[in-house]
Amino acid sequence: MSGPGPKGSALFELPPELAIDTRVARRIMVGFVRGQLRQAGFERAVLGLSGGIDSAVVAFLVAEAIGPERLLCVLMPYRTSSAASLDDARSVVERLGCPSRVVDITPIVDGYFATVSAPGEPEPSSLRRGNFMARARMAVLYDLSAAWRGLVVGTGNKTEVLIGYTTHFGDDACAFDPVGDLYKSQLRQVAVELGVPDRIIAKPPTADLWPGQTDEAEVGVSYAELDRLLYWMVDRRRSTAELVERGFDPAFVERVARMVAGAEFKRQVPPIAKLGPRTSGVDYLYPRRRPAPGT
Repeated sequence: MSGPGPKGSALFELPPELAIDTRVARRIMVGFVRGQLRQAGFERAVLGLSGGIDSAVVAFLVAEAIGPERLLCVLMPYRTSSAASLDDARSVVERLGCPSRVVDITPIVDGYFATVSAPGEPEPSSLRRGNFMARARMAVLYDLSAAWRGLVVGTGNKTEVLIGYTTHFGDDACAFDPVGDLYKSQLRQVAVELGVPDRIIAKPPTADLWPGQTDEAEVGVSYAELDRLLYWMVDRRRSTAELVERGFDPAFVERVARMVAGAEFKRQVPPIAKLGPRTSGVDYLYPRRRPAPGT
């Protein structure tokens, strides 16, 4: 990125139209965390800490909102996971001073595939194994959330949510998501504001589902380029013709539009066939309220 930019922008490429007031964003998200826990009647939270920037930012936000002693960070490596990712996750725990657990999901994942794989069948693909790993991690989080008596906090950013770069009922499962309206480029700005370690901010984003995997290589485009297109396509509601006029490649626009449309099912609660006068998720949408004492 050339020219002056927000503090820390030398660590990453930042499209100018995606610059935000990080202090305002921080205040809103911290208040959101407090409000969501209060509405549900909880005082604690649980999140999966991968060593990546998304979960690190959420950990910092939650610790600020409710205090680090009320946040349980769970580190869930697999046998092929990067040792550096585990080190980065531990550095966040040390920086915040919050309780943590390390749960090796290798026996869960390998045990499952050893059970379901029939003789002569091909090895499960990296995608299939990676999706199961994500769902195994969420199963661990929800089990520990019961013991910790805290809500599971989501860590998915707006870019991932829009294009469907998530595992359904895996890393997209949560009680609430403080960073779901931040594009990756904006989340990086907030990371600088919060004091997330530079190493985590600057390293290539990865779900660490298999050795050498990176988000941008798998999607086939940089986050900066993708975020800029999504901003004009979704936030500014520009048509395909207008996007092309702004210099976006027509094939790129069409591809991303298909990804956004194809991921819609991941962004909605499962539809229910309406039969009665009031149906959950359709016309029975009462907000959660904190239970009264003794109820």
